[in-house]
Amino acid sequence: MEDDVIRFSVDKPHSGGNFSQIKVNKKPKRVKMSRKAKLNELRLYRLKAKKKMTSPNPEVRIRYKLEKAKRKEEWLIEKLRKFELPKPPFETYDPEILTEEEKFYLKRIGEKKKNYVPVGRRGVFGGVVLNMHLHWKKHETVKVICKPCKPGQVHEYAEEIARLSRGIVIGIKDKNTIIFYRGKNYVQPTVMSPPNTLSKCKALEKYQYEQSLEHTSQFIEKLEKELEEYQEHIRRYRQSKEVETKDSPSDM
Repeated sequence: MEDDVIRFSVDKPHSGGNFSQIKVNKKPKRVKMSRKAKLNELRLYRLKAKKKMTSPNPEVRIRYKLEKAKRKEEWLIEKLRKFELPKPPFETYDPEILTEEEKFYLKRIGEKKKNYVPVGRRGVFGGVVLNMHLHWKKHETVKVICKPCKPGQVHEYAEEIARLSRGIVIGIKDKNTIIFYRGKNYVQPTVMSPPNTLSKCKALEKYQYEQSLEHTSQFIEKLEKELEEYQEHIRRYRQSKEVETKDSPSDM
């Protein structure tokens, strides 16, 4: 009778089967900190920072500021990476060839006309190219005035705007004004603002991060110089003390 009975085992696996035991790795539960614990942790962090800031040792103070500035620099670099646009596919663009007489004539026309497009602190973004196409609807030339502009930045702007707008650079005047010509066979595009450009809001945000990064890097250089000067001062002071200790027994 026992041979005809089928036995089942729930706790133990069947010896004859090839069942693999599946181990479920349970993730440790994240302990949720209470509001009081968070405040205590923040208070402790502030106390440590205050001790370093008010330390009588200048080297401790400088090193604390340097670490803080470097952390900020890394954070700003990470933020600026979000504004990096994908490079557009390479397109063959053959600008029109103008004679020197035509360039001179167009340059004179562009200088006399009052229509212009400003490029401010935001730099080159989609709105700049859009305004250029709107000006080219009625005028052959348009001036692009870059203010504020660093030395040598005008040529970078000229190359970038020429690539985005497909215009021809006629000349650069007063180190901040670029004159563009729309071309003989100009046709206004359906999408006047290029897709691979930042919006007005994003361009301003990028400029603010760039300015902050520039000031932070300058501050880091200043702190590193201060730290080197302090260490040099300490080294000289110790050398003078050693010389004094060596000379004192001989005088006796």
